[in-house]
Amino acid sequence: MQDKLRFQDILNKGKEILKQSGIPCFDTDAWYLLEYATGMGRAEYFLKREETATEETITKYLKLIDTRASHMPLQYITGSQEFMGLKFKVSPDVLVPRQDTETLVEYLLPFVKGQDILDLCTGSGCIAVSLLKLGGAASCTASDYSERALGIARHNAEINGADIKFVYSDLFKNITGTYGIIASNPPYIRTSVIDTLMPEVKGHEPLMALDGGQDGLYFYSIISREAKNYLKPGGILAVETGYDQGEQVSEMFKESGYNDICVRKDLSGNDRVVAGVMP
Repeated sequence: MQDKLRFQDILNKGKEILKQSGIPCFDTDAWYLLEYATGMGRAEYFLKREETATEETITKYLKLIDTRASHMPLQYITGSQEFMGLKFKVSPDVLVPRQDTETLVEYLLPFVKGQDILDLCTGSGCIAVSLLKLGGAASCTASDYSERALGIARHNAEINGADIKFVYSDLFKNITGTYGIIASNPPYIRTSVIDTLMPEVKGHEPLMALDGGQDGLYFYSIISREAKNYLKPGGILAVETGYDQGEQVSEMFKESGYNDICVRKDLSGNDRVVAGVMP
């Protein structure tokens, strides 16, 4: 039998367990897991915080807390993440959509209307779905080298009402046609750096979506060279980059013959997007 505990007691217990486990946002995560376990919003919680929780609720909540204490990302536990105001299903088969990637979408949105779009390395599909739903693209094709990721992306397109063509492809291998915009958030972490990442990332997120090779630039070299074969004249190629890769990726774009190359910074002031225009 569980001790009789009030909702505020189990929330505090959850916070303490996560704090002791070294979870950075232990208080916020403890709340989100309580909300997920009980379905209570904050207003309802404050009305019921001194009520006794059922044994079933206590057991369910503390199991979720223990899972988060093992450094499983919160989004994989709840199975969802918001991106650009839209809701996306996530699992360990795809990267958790991040605010950094919203920088890429926000950059492209003014150019999207009426365009045919290609999203390489789509993962959860967050870029493709957001550009189609928020930008008014004419069409959207999204590809990935992971069948499991494509399954998640298809689900996300369906729940968000986005009509997207999905293609299993190693970058451009199975891609046909030409596009007004090609977007990509490819793997860009240096192989040697992966072991230094947060436990949530290196222990749970898919390695194939992280590892960008010895210098982190492997996929950019291919994308910058080959995208020209799939871009319409005046089309835009835009990629997310690591915080210290803007200059190197810009040089690749320049060597590949793109015009009007620019670097867009994220909210933290780090280089995050490199874009260029097909002559």
